[in-house]
Amino acid sequence: MALLEVRDLAVRFVRRGEPTVAAVDGVSFDVPAGRTVGLVGESGCGKSVTSLAVMGLLPRDGTEVSGSVVLDGTELLGLSRREWDRRRGSDMSMVFQDPLTSLNPVVPLGIQVSEVMERHRGMSRRAATREAESLLDRVGIPDPRRRLREYSHQLSGGMRQRALIAMALACRPRLLIADEPTTALDVTIQAQILSLLRELVAETGTALVLITHDLGVVAGMCDEVNVLYAGRIVECADRHALFAAPRHPYTAGLLESVPRLDTPRGRRLAPISGSVENNIPWSVGCAFSPRCASALPVCSERSPVVEKVGPERLLRCHNPLDTDVGNTESSHD
Repeated sequence: MALLEVRDLAVRFVRRGEPTVAAVDGVSFDVPAGRTVGLVGESGCGKSVTSLAVMGLLPRDGTEVSGSVVLDGTELLGLSRREWDRRRGSDMSMVFQDPLTSLNPVVPLGIQVSEVMERHRGMSRRAATREAESLLDRVGIPDPRRRLREYSHQLSGGMRQRALIAMALACRPRLLIADEPTTALDVTIQAQILSLLRELVAETGTALVLITHDLGVVAGMCDEVNVLYAGRIVECADRHALFAAPRHPYTAGLLESVPRLDTPRGRRLAPISGSVENNIPWSVGCAFSPRCASALPVCSERSPVVEKVGPERLLRCHNPLDTDVGNTESSHD
C-alpha cells in the first residue's frame, strides 16, 4: 500500500478582478514507503505548488484546494491548523528549494535544528542540541559542534542544503518532499546531496517525493516518474521504461534537450519550441499542442484523457510516440 495517496488534487488561485489561475489541475499519484517518486517538468508546470498543497503550506486567502491527500490512511485536506502543525515536522517534512531564504538569518543553526525536536519529540534543550550535532555529522557537515553556533550566511550553499535536510529528518518523518534539492550547487556537492538522500531512503524506509527539472537527477534517483505539464500529469512510468521509450512528445522533448555523452561532436540540441506560456486550457484541448510537433487537429479540439498504456505506464495524449529517443539513463546514472 502507498504511504501517500494523492487523488485529483487541484489548486486554483483566485484574485479579485483577475481571472482564476489553475496551477494544479487534477493531479493523482502514489508514493510507497521506501520508494522515490519524481515530479518532473519545466518551471511553471505546477510541481512546487503540488508539494506545498500536500504539505498544507499554501495561503488560505485567495487559494482553493480540492481533491484528496491521504497520508497513511488519514485525509490531510480539511485538517485544522493545529493538526497540520502537529503533523508537519513529525510525520512529513520538506526540503525547500532555496536554502539561503529557508533558514532564519538571525538565529544560530543549532537552535533551528533543535527546536524541531523540542516541539515534536518533547526533548530537553540539552538533549536536542546533542541530537542536532549528531544530525549535522550524519549529513556530512564538518565540525558540527562549531556549526551549531554559526548563522546561515557563514555556511556554504552545500552546507545550508545539508542543514535543511538535517532539520527535515530531525523527527524521522515517514514522508520527505525535496523541492529542487540540488539547485545552484556544483556537480560535486550535488552528487553528495543525492547520495545522502538515497542512503536515507534505503536506511529508514522514508517515502521520498523528488521535485526537479533535472532529468539527470531523475535517472539516478527515482523509481517512478510523473511528468507534469500545465498542472496535469501527461505521462507516468517506471524510470527505466520512461527513459528507454518516452511516449508523450513533451517527455521526449525534455529528454532530447539534455546533453548526452554519446552525442556526435557538433550536433545541436533539440529544445522544445516556445515556452510554458504557449498553451491552451485543458478544458479545450491538449495544453501542450501549441508547442507539439506531433499535434493533430483533435489535439486543439478535445482534451485527452489519461489511459493505461502497457502494464506500468499512464499517458495523456491523442497522438503518442511509437519510437524510442534512445536510452538516456546510461548517460546520467
